[in-house]
Amino acid sequence: MAKQKILERFIFKSDDLDPASRQAYILKLAKERGFFSTIFNTIEEGIMVVDRRLKIQYCNEAAQQMLGLPEDTQNIRVSQLLQGVDWRRIVDMDSNEWIKVARQEVEICYPEPRFLQFYLVPYPEDTQLAAVILRDVTETRSCTVKKLEDETANAVSLLAAGVAHEIGNPLNSLYLNLQILEKSIAGNQFDLKDAAEMVGICKKEVERLDSIIHRFLGSVRPKDLKLEPVDISKLIVEVLTFMRYEIEGRQVEVKCHWSDNLPPVNADPEQIKQVFYNIIRNAVQAMPNGGNLNIFGFADEDFLNLEFTDSGSGITPLELTNMFKAFKTGKSGGNGLGTMIIERICREHGAEFGVESQPGKGTTFCVRFPLHAKRFRMLPQ
Repeated sequence: MAKQKILERFIFKSDDLDPASRQAYILKLAKERGFFSTIFNTIEEGIMVVDRRLKIQYCNEAAQQMLGLPEDTQNIRVSQLLQGVDWRRIVDMDSNEWIKVARQEVEICYPEPRFLQFYLVPYPEDTQLAAVILRDVTETRSCTVKKLEDETANAVSLLAAGVAHEIGNPLNSLYLNLQILEKSIAGNQFDLKDAAEMVGICKKEVERLDSIIHRFLGSVRPKDLKLEPVDISKLIVEVLTFMRYEIEGRQVEVKCHWSDNLPPVNADPEQIKQVFYNIIRNAVQAMPNGGNLNIFGFADEDFLNLEFTDSGSGITPLELTNMFKAFKTGKSGGNGLGTMIIERICREHGAEFGVESQPGKGTTFCVRFPLHAKRFRMLPQ
């Protein structure tokens, strides 16, 4: 692809140049290509550029080593290398759908067993191209128990500090409203309408405190899994019923699309309901002025697939990299724990969790539950 672009630029310019200027321009293009190739080949992340047919147009040295690629990759498709991804759906998308930011983790066996985290990022100037950025997360997944304990201790300290900060705002609001209410009662200036409004504010702040504390406890004190065959569609309906007033209050229309014969999955129903609650709540909060939430469910031979698609504000590439870190959130009043909890629970169930988003257009949260009691397995160190 790089050679082709250079040739196109040369043909475009050559007609207007004299022989000496043409030679200088050729040397400039060669140096420019060499400079960018050097940069891409010195970074640890693998980088590939693919077209709409998923053919690899360019890859750096890191991607070649991760995937065991030959020098000539013109006839190789990325779908052959990164399996377990719904590439057919990606290819079938129209131009508007193709321009999305996507994140997912996949397992590969060649040239050696690895877990790779990959991002699909569109090329803004050409809707026919996209960059695939690969990061090797095998070492992170198979780290030692000592390292896990140290990371857990640091995470708990970070979470505790963040929760202490988050709790401060609703507590201050509670105190001020109760203080005003107390003065109005003591001064015989009690107004029933004003009092009802202040009580409503206090109630919302208490609910906000409860949400912060429950998310904190859920992230630092995960419960043991109590696995049983569960009807996923039934759990989603229960969560939607529980959130009915919040959904209606934000004028969000929810539509569920699945057949009556979705297979059951082996899961902990309470923890999976927490996953659905956090996903749906994220979607609803992304549509403050109303919108649509479509929930799709379908099964193949190995997985039960769920997709939660909203028509909200979408997620930028920077927000996508931060949304899986505690207290890194772009939402007003958020604490950044929800997505982290979703990923942890999915990982404990052997399920796959991914995100696709287009800024300004909406976001799709994808969850894939393994069927036939297929569970997640750690790679040997």
